[in-house]
Amino acid sequence: MGSIAHLLQQEKHYLRLFGAGIVNGIGDRFSQVALLSLLLELTGSGWAVGAVLAIRVFPFLLFGPLGGKLADQFSRKNILIITDLSRIIFAISLAFANSADDIWLIYISTFMLAAGESIYAPARKSWIPLLVKKDHIIKINSLEQVMLGIVLIGGSLSGGIVAFYFGTDLTFWLNGLSFLLAAFMIASIPFVHRKREPDKEKRTGIFHSIQTIKKLVIASATLYIVCLFELIVPLFNGIDNVLISIYAIQEFHLGDIGVGLFYGALGVGLMLSFMISQRITQHLLFIGLAALIIEGIGLMVLSHVYLAWIACLLYIFISFASGICNTCMDSIVMQETPVGQQGFVFGWLVTVSNTFIGISMFTAGIILEAVSNRMLGLLGGIGFVLTGLFLAMVYWTKQKKRMMRKESFDTNSRGEDTR
Repeated sequence: MGSIAHLLQQEKHYLRLFGAGIVNGIGDRFSQVALLSLLLELTGSGWAVGAVLAIRVFPFLLFGPLGGKLADQFSRKNILIITDLSRIIFAISLAFANSADDIWLIYISTFMLAAGESIYAPARKSWIPLLVKKDHIIKINSLEQVMLGIVLIGGSLSGGIVAFYFGTDLTFWLNGLSFLLAAFMIASIPFVHRKREPDKEKRTGIFHSIQTIKKLVIASATLYIVCLFELIVPLFNGIDNVLISIYAIQEFHLGDIGVGLFYGALGVGLMLSFMISQRITQHLLFIGLAALIIEGIGLMVLSHVYLAWIACLLYIFISFASGICNTCMDSIVMQETPVGQQGFVFGWLVTVSNTFIGISMFTAGIILEAVSNRMLGLLGGIGFVLTGLFLAMVYWTKQKKRMMRKESFDTNSRGEDTR
């Protein structure tokens, strides 16, 4: 904890963004826990829950790239403040859904909240390199995992307690308040102006940005692998998201307390990952893929565990590896992408990741009708391991081809020099 405090003391601008992320995230977790309970109370339908989860995915597909482009064109600070303030009314409106006839209000508010997040997320991530020192990027990205851990522990557990004792309406009001507090915290961060190259800022269309990103991905083997990572890994991440609640309730018979316990374990693992992530200085891709494989092995072992306390330890281990992997992948994007294109890149990555996770969750629900919970968990773990090995092989192949082309070019150059 001392190293975290020291880092935040050095990066005081990021400290406010870090605090806003915790406030914002806990409020959102409050709302998610209460919303699912409210839907079941009003409709008694699992279909209604599934519809809300699906609705949360579509805005990322529609607004993710737009949000990234806006982050590159306008003030990231203003984007965060505006999206926070605009979501207040939709967060609070959920408190006025009192019967099955008000489901439309839940659907609209859910869509708008997710739309705000799809614009907020790429702007926030692409703002980080402007706020912190370049040599602190990896440490700050590892600290982002700590923030997610705090949100998981504080939001999931306390959200369930507040909803149980004080009702779901209070959680929606608290979520609205969290957006307001986060906006005030972000407003206190000084503006950071980056230098623009006027001759290169004329062509700012989305098509031009896509072409620029394509060139970046072709030129950087590590960025190419990160893009593949964001295409493949979410397909298996959705399985984990579905199974964590099912494991707690159906396999370990712990009920809602078990769900909170397992999410809390994930939070602990993410926080602990900072101890290792902050020390990483090189070989980011290798370490990230190794962590992905280790995460998969942990999921495979989890599918064969029958004691709840061992499952908790495994969830800590799994999220510990996941935190390291996420730190490495985010740091690669920030290192390999020019600041002026980072918003657009993160916008597309957020879009792809959330869309594929939504598809994966929907598919996992269908598969569970024919396959046992533990078998699906085993297959998900195997998917992580195979993905890590596949991406490592692709990277090695690209590097080998690049070396062969370089050797061929050098040989031809020497041949011309001797003539």
